[in-house]
Amino acid sequence: MAFLWFIAPLLLATFVCAKPPPGFGLNHGIHKVNVTSYEVKQKYTGETLHPLDTTYYFDQLIDHNNPSLGTFQQRYWFSYSYYQSGGPIVLMNAGEVDASGYLGYLTPGTITGTLAETLSGVVILLEHRFFGQSNPYPNLSEESFSVHTLQQAIDDHEYFANNVVLDMPGGDQVGPNNAPWILVGGSYAGALTSYTMYEKPGVFYAGYASSAVVEAISDYWGYYEATRQYMARNCSADVEAVIAHVDTVINSGDATAIQALKENFGLGGVTHDDDFAWALAAIMQTWQQLLLSSGPGTTFFEFCDALEVESDGEVAGPSGWGLDHALAAWGSYYEESFIQTHCGTTNSQGIAACFNTYDSSNPAYTDTTVNNWVRSWYWFLCNDFGFWQGGAPESNPTLVSRILTPAYFERQCTYYFPNTFSSPPDTSVDATQTNSLYGGWNVTTEQLIFLNGERDPWREATVAADGTTNPDTDLQPHLLAEGYHCSDMLTIEGDVNPSVKAVQQKALEYYTQWLNEW
Repeated sequence: MAFLWFIAPLLLATFVCAKPPPGFGLNHGIHKVNVTSYEVKQKYTGETLHPLDTTYYFDQLIDHNNPSLGTFQQRYWFSYSYYQSGGPIVLMNAGEVDASGYLGYLTPGTITGTLAETLSGVVILLEHRFFGQSNPYPNLSEESFSVHTLQQAIDDHEYFANNVVLDMPGGDQVGPNNAPWILVGGSYAGALTSYTMYEKPGVFYAGYASSAVVEAISDYWGYYEATRQYMARNCSADVEAVIAHVDTVINSGDATAIQALKENFGLGGVTHDDDFAWALAAIMQTWQQLLLSSGPGTTFFEFCDALEVESDGEVAGPSGWGLDHALAAWGSYYEESFIQTHCGTTNSQGIAACFNTYDSSNPAYTDTTVNNWVRSWYWFLCNDFGFWQGGAPESNPTLVSRILTPAYFERQCTYYFPNTFSSPPDTSVDATQTNSLYGGWNVTTEQLIFLNGERDPWREATVAADGTTNPDTDLQPHLLAEGYHCSDMLTIEGDVNPSVKAVQQKALEYYTQWLNEW
């Protein structure tokens, strides 16, 4: 591990990042936190409370523009184990996941639980509409998705805060008029926190937006910039060399050479060249799963070890070993390890299917059953965000093939949602409209804290992006740590990383000050 100069040996964390099935969708989301016990007591009375895994249901409006359509049951979980009268209500939207697996955010192992404990508040975990079991309709059809919009999700926050009655003493007297509400979210839900406070001023007293992807960007090649900047220099040099070679071979049109190249990586059965390019990009996306508490041994570092560390322990210099060595080493790592883990098979037909995005009958496109989060998330990508993670422009180094363009991803929108998007798509995602409606990088909302990690691949869509001009102020702090995606939401990350600890403590200082002014 000598070449990974910025990582020290650390305790293993018990967190994982949600990610979609191989070949479809993009990495995203908050980290999962294990809960060892769901039993809780009230800190100040000693009373035994309902277990943390007790599920509650809120009658949420199906359509905030047409209340006559009725309501659906939106799931939530909460704890008042640290609550004292006058304390805040900490509301966290789990974002694009089944929230039942994220109950750790009710505990002090996370920033939400820490906020509740420190500020003597209630903490609530809310499931986003059309994720998990919180669905206005019994399927995920395009017709049902007419109410699957950013605006409806924003309106859900307002309606929930104003109408929920919590199963606790005084639970009908803790609305925004009677108690300060703090809205929390990470990743997409961090952006939703910003969008909500921008669009619904006065409902939430303060906000916590971690790794908040507030700026929708259709051609989001910047996803790989933090990876390129912070990965080991020898590894990035060799990856760039291999990808340049891949693009040269594919652009040559030499079918024999292209096939030989695919077979080098164990991907000979992958028919389409852009699918092959996406298969190579899959290893780059494992960077998002990193946490400092995880330490060495994660997939991304294992990959770089395979490229840069010889069997006798010799490590390549900053320039790497060069194309020939890297091409062979990458190929061996894919064939012997990564593909089986990623696709769950070593069968050549199974591997080909794993990366085949051209089969419109694939269940990943046609499955409309409830709790298919990939489909629900893609609806947002295709309509509002883009965030297509392709190759960098020619003026920049790139870790993934430039064969991957927004058109590659948008073609898949036509397979997911054929009644909504023409084939081929006639326009790209209008990300500028999302930014215009909800502020993007340029929000001026007060008492909203943005927290980001320098090594976060989503950094370029946050207020910490290179070149952004929205200023940091005491009423809208921008706190940057030497962390990864949503690192600041986890207590253990602060325990092992002083930089993360510092931004966590600074945020608590701001909330303490603001709550004193309530």
